Amino acid sequence: MRKIFLLSVLSFAIYSCGKKEGDSIDSLIESKNIAALNAKKSALQSEILKIEEALAKLDTKQEEALVSVITLKDTIFNHYLDIQGNVDTNENIIVQPEFSGTLTSLLVKAGQKVSKGQILGRVDDAGMSQQLAQIQTQYELAKTTYERQKNLWNQKIGSEIQYLQAQTQMTSLEKSIAQMKAQLAKTIIRAPFSGTIDEVFVEKGEVVAPGPQGLLRIVNLGNMFVSTSVPESYIGKLKIGTEVDVFLTSLGKTYKGKVRQVGNFINPNNRSFGIEVSIPNPENLLRPNQVAKLKIIDYINKNATVVPSNVIQEDGQGKHFVYVVENINGKTGVASKSIVTLGKSSDNVTEILSGLSEEDVIVTEGVNTISEGMKLNF
Repeated sequence: MRKIFLLSVLSFAIYSCGKKEGDSIDSLIESKNIAALNAKKSALQSEILKIEEALAKLDTKQEEALVSVITLKDTIFNHYLDIQGNVDTNENIIVQPEFSGTLTSLLVKAGQKVSKGQILGRVDDAGMSQQLAQIQTQYELAKTTYERQKNLWNQKIGSEIQYLQAQTQMTSLEKSIAQMKAQLAKTIIRAPFSGTIDEVFVEKGEVVAPGPQGLLRIVNLGNMFVSTSVPESYIGKLKIGTEVDVFLTSLGKTYKGKVRQVGNFINPNNRSFGIEVSIPNPENLLRPNQVAKLKIIDYINKNATVVPSNVIQEDGQGKHFVYVVENINGKTGVASKSIVTLGKSSDNVTEILSGLSEEDVIVTEGVNTISEGMKLNF
């Protein structure tokens, strides 16, 4: 309203001035009084300048905005590769019987902790223990015969063939005993590693044999890792020992892990290679096949200029810019557009490679309501 009112008053004043002095201006033109015409022109230009200054003041008053700002500081910027993987362990197996027969004993149940080598059950040996006893008896006799023949042979008594036959008989029975003991050992089911019995699939008295079902599942949660695939563009960026943040969605917890293995084969189907990340499991909350989200640091800038990603805008020419506050006076300043070159983005912030520097004050809230040259209050 003030702007319209001022324009009306000034327009009326000029019109009135021209109306009153119109005849004299015409007479000045007719008389060709150049000096008087120049004086009249200067007076009109002075009035126009006053109008422009008044309009500029009114426009500046209207184009003000309340914003939030921050002062930039050099900081450490980390860029992460975000990928998904699955929790796994190499010590998660289904125990199979090595010998077919009736399960004569089952010494464990689900949930029980066992140690490596502990006996879990036995399968009927189908009489092999009796056969072993007989062979051992024959062996003892053959051993005695061999020792006597050896003593006689040392005394040059008897024939060499008798000595060699006794030795061969004893050696043959010795090997038979070893083979029989190896077969009998297969009837005993032992824990391949320390862990917990997760499931038991059979009952005592069942006939068992090697097959897909197996006898029971044993799991060790002390050596957990996350396996995943990484695009081949990250070859050379991921090394053994690289730290990784592992977020378990089902637990809502983040664990610190390290890359323990980097694959040497590129999958031609998806152009990726496999990695394994070892993770601690102090509370035994991790389970095989849990879904994990990995954040792997693949870039670090220890003296980076970063801004919130949402303050970066793009003009009609495709250039990115942010608003910098200039001419700061207390809590006021003027908006200035600064063209920037973007680096990497991570965790809702973006690295600025050029266009900004430390101690610059940038607008963080209200960026969509301001324009170049606008007065800012913060």
